[in-house]
Amino acid sequence: MTMTNVLALAGVLLALAPAAASAANYAATPIVPTAPARINASDIVWGCGPAACLGNSMESRPLVLCQDLASRVGKLTDFVVDGRGFTPDLLDRCNARARSGTAPVFAKAK
Repeated sequence: MTMTNVLALAGVLLALAPAAASAANYAATPIVPTAPARINASDIVWGCGPAACLGNSMESRPLVLCQDLASRVGKLTDFVVDGRGFTPDLLDRCNARARSGTAPVFAKAK
């Protein structure tokens, strides 16, 4: 491989690096504590435990991710995106999609 090819490849890899590093971190706290579980949603994989559900995604629609999680685990007491919590209004909109009942639906953690 010539030095020109090496530099071109390095340039491509550097250009891709910021995109890979820009995934947002999400955290949510269900009202009902959960058993350890992994939830595969459409745009995120949540790792849930008794205290919280955590995940990261390139998805840029946090409300949709929140609503999807609430529809699976029930109402949430908070939803945080990159350290910034949802406002009470956004959390209400999220919880409007929460599943009814008290027992969350989970797949067993592996």
